[in-house]
Amino acid sequence: MTADDLKKLAAARALELVRPGMRLGLGTGSTAKHFVDLLGLRVAAGFEVLCVSTSEATQAQAVALGIPMSTLDETPELDLTIDGADEVDPQLRLIKGGGAALLREKIVAAASARMIVIADDGKLVQTLGRFPLPIEVVPFGLEATRRAVAAAIAAAGSAGRLSLRQRADGTTLVTDGGHYILDAHLGTIERPELLAQSLNVVPGVVEHGLFIGLASGAILAGADGLRLLGKIE
Repeated sequence: MTADDLKKLAAARALELVRPGMRLGLGTGSTAKHFVDLLGLRVAAGFEVLCVSTSEATQAQAVALGIPMSTLDETPELDLTIDGADEVDPQLRLIKGGGAALLREKIVAAASARMIVIADDGKLVQTLGRFPLPIEVVPFGLEATRRAVAAAIAAAGSAGRLSLRQRADGTTLVTDGGHYILDAHLGTIERPELLAQSLNVVPGVVEHGLFIGLASGAILAGADGLRLLGKIE
């Protein structure tokens, strides 16, 4: 099976968790896109849900499929969010933000009673950090913020290069919220909780891609089938 086939398998298993009338958070990224496509088929057959998206891209996809959409202002409490991850460890700590939607993803996840991660099993790691950690920052004072971020990373016992995320055409990527992303190439993050706390207090940092204490479970698809972590049902 290809990596894309595995993503579809995880998405299909997650769809089994959705009940009629649920208030559902829709994630962003390649695996979440499969979930939204499958949900759209079910909605077209008469299934009733109300959804909130984590990005403009997911919003557009869901609307095109006829999925009823709301906002967190209109629907501030959600039953379940289904989203992907760039990395997940056995303690269900995550790195997210490869798709540049980490701020909205974290807001939606925090507003949900449960968050279930869907991914191929290549995203499972023993120690976070192989995937660069996205850190969303305001454009104002970028160099000062970059230095403060580097100091916070060092204070948490990590080290690595910071790069400003660019688009394919060489321009600086701007998130849906109008911010920039610094990617921290750390290799390993030995103390994710401490790093999260250190980054939280840096002026200019809007959010970071460490999702700790938010995921209830994970559905990971591999060549040998599905692997479930945490509480799924």
